[in-house]
Amino acid sequence: MIGSKIRTQVRERALNACEYCHLHQDDSPLAALHIEHIIPKMHGGRDELDNLALACIDCNLHKGTNLTGIDPQTNQVTELFHPRRQNWNEHFEWQGIHVDGKTPAGRTTIRVLNMNSEDQVALRSSRY
Repeated sequence: MIGSKIRTQVRERALNACEYCHLHQDDSPLAALHIEHIIPKMHGGRDELDNLALACIDCNLHKGTNLTGIDPQTNQVTELFHPRRQNWNEHFEWQGIHVDGKTPAGRTTIRVLNMNSEDQVALRSSRY
């Protein structure tokens, strides 16, 4: 079980925003952002700070226990973006209120997490 001290550290480190799609907690009034395991427990992930990320409910539910997906550009199996080991700006960029992938990991993560779903874009549009 993840203690309250670690939960607070994860939220503060993420500036209270999803580490995948960047949805801020203030823009998700009906659902608290989740503390999620980057490498799920079923794959050997632990409840350690460097394996935890803050994720909105949509990103977390779509990610599930996935570690990889298919890059829509190359059709190759590709690892998902890892918020502790990789820099968001190297893998993603904003095109208005849509997130675009700049790398195989970025494109694959957008696809698997469905980061540009109608619901996600609608939530972002309220802020931008």
